[in-house]
Amino acid sequence: MRIHRTQHPRNFTVLPNGLLQDHRLSYTTRGLLTDLLSRPDGRREDGRQMADTSPQGRGAIRRALRELTEAGYYRVDKVRMPDGTVRSEARVFDTPQLAAPGVPRPASGEAVTGRRGSPLVKNRHQEPSLPAARADRPSAHPEATDGPGGQPEIQQPSAARDEQLREAVATLYRVIRPDRRLRLGEAEARELAPLVAQWLERGSTAADLARALLSGLPAIVHSPAGVLRSRLQRKLPPAPIPEQPPPHRRAECAKCHDPVPQPGICRACAGLGAQTVAVGGGSLFAAAGAARVRAAMQAARSTLDSGLGTGPIRLSSDRRGARPVGDRR
Repeated sequence: MRIHRTQHPRNFTVLPNGLLQDHRLSYTTRGLLTDLLSRPDGRREDGRQMADTSPQGRGAIRRALRELTEAGYYRVDKVRMPDGTVRSEARVFDTPQLAAPGVPRPASGEAVTGRRGSPLVKNRHQEPSLPAARADRPSAHPEATDGPGGQPEIQQPSAARDEQLREAVATLYRVIRPDRRLRLGEAEARELAPLVAQWLERGSTAADLARALLSGLPAIVHSPAGVLRSRLQRKLPPAPIPEQPPPHRRAECAKCHDPVPQPGICRACAGLGAQTVAVGGGSLFAAAGAARVRAAMQAARSTLDSGLGTGPIRLSSDRRGARPVGDRR
């Protein structure tokens, strides 16, 4: 792509590339911001007048002004006039102003002495008045053990744990690097490293962390470490549930099809021993089953006799086969 520029002696506006290439803003919002910055200072124009001179309409202009306000390029302040009236004054910036809105700047004044009730200055030479630590008070380090000379010796974490925390810190820095609002010091990153390590242990990736930490951030982040700690704790994925092993299925003998603990042939088919068959009580079950069969057959025969009548039953043979025929009355 070739860029052709013209040297303008008058009627031109100088804009920073950071404004024109701010990917947080849509193209419509960037165009509106460029149009506002090209206007002379002190011009009075509201959103309705902007929409009337634009083909986008009032809805698009309203959304663009909202984007500019969230990004810090546009702000509306309430100004009190000398006569006591209050009016709205719009301010447009070519660089984002991320200062807290509504906080007035300090005005110039005279050097005076402190007022009554002002906070006292700490005396750094005063001796501490805190009571001495008692011997029976529980230690701040529960994992501490008595070392040589009776002094408590704190166990150092293992090398594997140190490597895991270093990887968590590096992953956290890679995730928050695209957003300039999230700037952490080394001490803050080390405090958040155990939470990041839990995410990684539960199968999360850097992309999962980016979606959880960078989406929906406010326009002004006053405490990056607090925001990240809150999101890491609230959005921590659940621990993976261990998969249960499938139930053990017994195999069958390749010759006699008897159940065997492992695929192959049983001991009897292999000639290593006789097949053991549990015998006992089978005759009782056979007699009971035969009785049930005879009862069912007698019930079926009585039902058939009642349906055909009381006359004799003879067989009628035709081309379709033999069928019983009863007397019709």
